[in-house]
Amino acid sequence: MIDRNRLQEITREAGRIAYSRWPGAGHEVASWDKTPGNPVSEADLEVDSFLRRELGALLPSAGWLSEETADDPARLKNDLIWLVDPVDGTRDFVRGRDGWAVSVALISAGRPLIGILAAPARGEEWCAVAGQGATLNDAAINASTRDSFSGSRIPIDQLPSVDSDLVVVNKPNSIALRIAMVAADQADLVATLRWGFEWDVAAATLIAREAGAQVSDAFGKPLGYNKRDPRDFGVLACSPAIHGEAVARLADRANQLK
Repeated sequence: MIDRNRLQEITREAGRIAYSRWPGAGHEVASWDKTPGNPVSEADLEVDSFLRRELGALLPSAGWLSEETADDPARLKNDLIWLVDPVDGTRDFVRGRDGWAVSVALISAGRPLIGILAAPARGEEWCAVAGQGATLNDAAINASTRDSFSGSRIPIDQLPSVDSDLVVVNKPNSIALRIAMVAADQADLVATLRWGFEWDVAAATLIAREAGAQVSDAFGKPLGYNKRDPRDFGVLACSPAIHGEAVARLADRANQLK
């Protein structure tokens, strides 16, 4: 079995490396757009290199899929695979805002086995192991149990008029941290309506599920991991009691956008 303590140490160190380059702590970091509106920084690449080396040494049999590494189709032959986003929320990172995290997940047979988020700018470490619950800074967490869709808290910049019955709460740029907010009952609902990559959500969705939330794609279907095309359309994480209504609310928009 993998050494969980060592895995946490590696992820914390990755967080420290990123923090040492974070403008919000007074440091300078070079950044540029990989594609228009899709930023990357020196810190992303430095953390990616560190994690690939250290996680590879920790579990040499596991494959590798990361936002900042060219995809190698050989990963599809692996039962175990690391799914990594070295800095999820790069836009907040380069602007000196704290809404970013290092995301590390170990996938087994297409399902998340371990998920860790290190968010040192916020003083947060989130962790979950399949079947063993979820923690925030080593304290057990329980997800939102809201049973009424109207009034649900959602981390978003601005609500569409059709969703004016929902309640806006603070939105970190990191989708992983937004999902984790549902896990810790800091939000009731997170939803996206776009194609997103596995590395963005693998760790966070396990944390949310282990805390008691319900997680799916935008259509209410299960998320998959280590697929040939490592994407799903949308992610939905929420209190189980409002999941069906959330899917219904999103259905027309999801069908139009997919």
